[in-house]
Amino acid sequence: MHTQGSIDNARAWIALIRAGVAVSALRTLVDEAGSASAALGLPDARWRQAGEKGDALRRLRAGEPIPTADLAWLEHDTHHLLGWDDPDYPALLRRIASPSPVLFVEGDADLLWHPQVAVVGSRHATAGGTDNARDFARAFAQAGLVVTSGLAEGIDAAAHLAALDAQAPTIAVVATGTDITYPRHHARLAARIREHGAIVSEFLPGTPPSREHFPRRNRIIAGLALGTLVVEAADRSGALITARLACETGREVFAVPGSIHNPLARGCHRLIRQGAALVEDAREVVEALAPVAAELADALRARLQAPEFAPHIAASSDSPPFDPAPTADPDHSHVLAALGHDPVAIDTLVARTGLTVPQLSSMLLLMELQGRVAVEHGRYARR
Repeated sequence: MHTQGSIDNARAWIALIRAGVAVSALRTLVDEAGSASAALGLPDARWRQAGEKGDALRRLRAGEPIPTADLAWLEHDTHHLLGWDDPDYPALLRRIASPSPVLFVEGDADLLWHPQVAVVGSRHATAGGTDNARDFARAFAQAGLVVTSGLAEGIDAAAHLAALDAQAPTIAVVATGTDITYPRHHARLAARIREHGAIVSEFLPGTPPSREHFPRRNRIIAGLALGTLVVEAADRSGALITARLACETGREVFAVPGSIHNPLARGCHRLIRQGAALVEDAREVVEALAPVAAELADALRARLQAPEFAPHIAASSDSPPFDPAPTADPDHSHVLAALGHDPVAIDTLVARTGLTVPQLSSMLLLMELQGRVAVEHGRYARR
């Protein structure tokens, strides 16, 4: 049930977005004021200092009424608006270089805090690629990982369906409003996801599909997930964009190899040449993600104060045990010593510590979830 305070703050977010306020100014002023509704009350001079001028500020001050359709969307019990000022805003998404100021969610918003793995690939997948997507997604679901994808044709749809058929939740990040299904013939699949998972978007309800929205959708997929698996991808594809964004955020990237005669294997082979992990079995992905997933599950359990909501990540019996006190590790101590109170980029930490980006990213994520490290816009500081 939504409280009046949450409804008022959600309305403030919609007013800010519809006015076209720049994202950088939006996050800065909401952080300063403490909430979207409080940011609306800041003087115009402060908005101008933050870089917001002209039409957006005029529209904001004109006080145009919020469209009825937006209000109707907000009033639905299973609809959630997670703003930058919301403690329920997903922790992993905050870490990317350009996090969304607001997320619209239909379904179970708590899933956004669960350990996720993104499964992406070609819209024109081969039969073998579709089978691989199903097999991997089913195994991830059975291991306790939430499968996240983009509700597109081919690999995306196969991954969502496999998770649902395994009686597990799945998250679809879309490039439209959450109330619009694209492609249209995925309406039944979208309905199942709303009931047993979540549909997520940074776009206002009613927003139609547009070419430039899909790369923005892909960065959210990569930002929510601990790792991204590419099953099939041509040399130029949205799946490779998602993989690149995941890599830039310091997340794990996995690729399934294929036949040298299959044009949809070329993107995966390129990723492998560039350093993505070649995987032939879902257990390889689960074992690689298990330590960080366990830490995220602990953070979720503490937030919800409900053990039954914390997923169990099943790794093989010969996997090394997860160390609950990573600061005892010399590398973790080395990273903390290299961090100051002024935010620094990960490249600076690479130079200071001699560790690789993947090593640093994993350690920084663990320390952030434990409250030892703060991150903002891709820069790190000691908390």
